[in-house]
Order: sequence, then C-alpha cells, then structure tokens
Amino acid sequence: MNVLFVAGPAGSGKSMLTSTLALWLERLEYDVCKVNLDPAAELLPYVPDVDARKYVNARELMIKRGLGPNGALLASMDELLNYVVDIKTEIEEVSADYVLVDLPGQLEVVAFRPLGPRLLHELSEGSKAAVVFLIDSRLVSRIYSAYSLLLLALSTMYRLALPTVLALNKIDLVVNISEYSGEKLYRKIYETIPIYKLLLEESECPSLVSGETFLDTSISLQLCQFFRQFIKAPIPISAREAIGLDDLIAELENVLSTYKEG
Repeated sequence: MNVLFVAGPAGSGKSMLTSTLALWLERLEYDVCKVNLDPAAELLPYVPDVDARKYVNARELMIKRGLGPNGALLASMDELLNYVVDIKTEIEEVSADYVLVDLPGQLEVVAFRPLGPRLLHELSEGSKAAVVFLIDSRLVSRIYSAYSLLLLALSTMYRLALPTVLALNKIDLVVNISEYSGEKLYRKIYETIPIYKLLLEESECPSLVSGETFLDTSISLQLCQFFRQFIKAPIPISAREAIGLDDLIAELENVLSTYKEG
C-alpha cells in the first residue's frame, strides 16, 4: 500500500488535487482510498472513503468548548490522535493500492505541532509513504516569495521526515493553457514563474539576488545555492484542469520505489 499525504499552505488546492489525482489513478486501474484528515472541512470536491469528521468535528467542538475556529481545529486534531487506530483500520479495510490523505488546510497544525509527525507516521506505518507539498503558483510571483515558500517546504520536510515531492499548482491561473500546450506550455511556465529561475541553472544566483530586496544578500546567495543542491524543481500541475498529473505520479512512484521506513 502506498500512502500519499497531500500537504501545503491553506488555499493551495489540496482537496482538489486529492479528488483529481484519485480519478487519474483509478483510470490507470489502481484502487484508491480517499481520506479526509481535516475535522474542520466544510465542503469537499470528493466523497471520502475514510473521514476524520466521523470521529471528531471541529465545529461541534468549537460550540461545546467555546473555542474560536483556530482553537477548535487544534483541539480536534489533538483529539483525533485518540482515533488513529480506528482510522488506520478503516483505511486497511478498503485495501487500496494508493491512499490519498487530504491534510488540514492550516499547515502548521500538522507540520509544526508534535502530534502531526506522530499522526502521519502511525497512519503510514508498514506502508510506503510520501508527501506531495503543494505551492500555489500565484504565491511565487517574485523571487523573495519563492524563497519564503521553499523555506516553508523545507521546514515541513524536516518535521514530517518523509520523502517529499513539490508540485506547483494552479498553473492555469498564471499561463494561458488554451494558447500553449505540450513542451511549449512547460517552456512558458519555466519562463514565467520565478521559482524556476531560482532552482534551475539557467539563471545565476548573484543576478537573482541583486535584483530583489533581501534582508541579507550573502545569506540569500547561500540559500539560492542550497536550494539548487537539495531541492528538485516543483512539478507544474493544475489540479482543476488535470494537467501534469502523469509527471507527478511518475515522480511519486520513483520516490516510493526507494522508500525505506524510518
């Protein structure tokens, strides 16, 4: 069983990717289990096979304990840990080739609290696992914003301690996909979205850093070189338009083929 955790900042398209990727894998004749791990989810673009809201509901908890939305989400995720065995049992009963776990919209709830790594590792124990980290292409329209998102991705990778594939989502909102297709589309994406200038060798780090305002130029230069050494350029996709999913699946299968449980 392969477990894929779909992570990323709020609004990056996690639920939409879970839905579209499930359909794509099913067309490739894989059995898929869709898991909603967000107790605060209101509307989902898919019907979950396993749903955290069956065990804990953030809205009910908010009313019961007099909490705000953020406090209710934190409390519900803490409580969800008590049901991890039940959730894993449900997942195993589906007996799928791929398990797609749609993580909460607030990334910090999973990535920066002690329960996050524990919850993910208990759910994926005994299986091959990886994280798809989504970046909204509109949020990396400047080099310094690309720095910020890549640092967030790195900190998440360190915290979750799982192999991670970066995907740049919503490319259809940045590039006119009706005008470009195939190799021309990807060439346009690489030329248009600055995160690729930062990660690909065609641009020199000093010229990138000098063209933006940074707190410390020397640190920014070192980070640019570090990113290029340790981070693969994100796979451009559109979850809504089902673009780039073959490339994403291929990279995930490559990562999973070398997975070793820690």
